[in-house]
Amino acid sequence: MSNSNGNSKNRMHGLWALTNRELKKWYKAPAVFILTLIQPVIWLGLLGNALNLSSLIPNNIPGINPNDVLKMTFGTSSYISFMAVGMMAFTALFTTMFSGMSVVWDRRLGFLNKVLSTPVSRAVIILSKVFSAALRSMFQAGIILLIAIPLGFQVGLAFTPLSILGVFAFLFLICVGLSSLFIAINIRSTRIETPMAVMNLLNLPLTFASSAFFPIDKMPDWLRAVAYANPLSYTINGMRQLLINDTINYSDLAFQYAYVGIFAAVLTTIGIILSWRYLNK
Repeated sequence: MSNSNGNSKNRMHGLWALTNRELKKWYKAPAVFILTLIQPVIWLGLLGNALNLSSLIPNNIPGINPNDVLKMTFGTSSYISFMAVGMMAFTALFTTMFSGMSVVWDRRLGFLNKVLSTPVSRAVIILSKVFSAALRSMFQAGIILLIAIPLGFQVGLAFTPLSILGVFAFLFLICVGLSSLFIAINIRSTRIETPMAVMNLLNLPLTFASSAFFPIDKMPDWLRAVAYANPLSYTINGMRQLLINDTINYSDLAFQYAYVGIFAAVLTTIGIILSWRYLNK
């Protein structure tokens, strides 16, 4: 039976409309899209290729092969391949950070008040921003992977076409979790400076306290403890197993999916609960 006023009883009513609105703000501004790709591309081109780690390993000592040393350390003889996967996660992190800023802008421009006056639930408002950020991040991460190929990216022996689906599953989960995190932090904010401060505070620590640029087991003990708790590390390590490693440890891979999945579920639940309490006119 439908409502007498004709409104839908579907709890997800309006989700696609609001998600599409967020996506339109992105794909109708190609300059912004290009700018978001410049930083990771520069890192890949300058740091990934310029940091020739094999040149630091003596090649005139019998029994020492620089490529073998790199493979033992990074799981691949190509450091740019190791770094490119980290850059995909970095791109996802950077894109999802703007989710919190979107909430602030909608509040300041009056759009949030209009949406709150409709039958659309507060959870749908939050989920639309989460899903749009996830879709944007996944697309941009895919572009980063394509750009890395002519720069020297090499897939591992364990790579199959199905590995791409596994990689995007990791990206979707981490983007949902991170986007929910930044929305939860900024859900009560009315000043645009707040999400900017949060971005500046968390951007580099989350990136460098992960396995984006260096293996966790080679880090100092104090940093290793932080990196093992960082969901970005599990995302990156899982994607590396699928993309650049020669073998896949399926028990580790399952644990990595579980860790990132629980992170996404918990943060999304927190974001929805906070929306019920704090998302108001």
